[in-house]
Amino acid sequence: MADSRSALAQDGRRAERLELRVPSTPTQLPAVRAMAGDLAIRMDYDLDSVEDLRLAVDEACATLAAIALGDAPLTVVFETTRAGLHIDAWVPVADGTDVPRDGFGWTVLQTLADNVDGRTATQGEVPAGDGGSARVAVISLDKYLPGRRPGELVGGAGQNRSVAP
Repeated sequence: MADSRSALAQDGRRAERLELRVPSTPTQLPAVRAMAGDLAIRMDYDLDSVEDLRLAVDEACATLAAIALGDAPLTVVFETTRAGLHIDAWVPVADGTDVPRDGFGWTVLQTLADNVDGRTATQGEVPAGDGGSARVAVISLDKYLPGRRPGELVGGAGQNRSVAP
């Protein structure tokens, strides 16, 4: 599901946003991984970074699918910005469920992404949520383009990184 609304990116610039909602089953996770890889290639990440991003998104989605409430869908929101790619992935969860941050999978996420955060929130606090108070588990990832970390942005006022059609 594409979102034509623009969002304010972390670096203060307009971000382009794409929302993907899939069943939280292992057979659907490759579609999310493929989307992440395609966006990264279009944004001119090097091949190692593209593969790192694919693996990180796959690990985040597999982690969330394992704790999803029943057959609830997995929602992944990709935001392309001048600095790179920001990803929020979330699933509805039962009260008291938290994002596991103590295993090998979490170590993989921290290694492959420039920033990673896991938390619980409500549908009203996440991108593409329904605005309600139902609990969700969220994993957020950032993968920056070389020389584009916030505070390291090079060049002048520049434009957003655009995804080619």
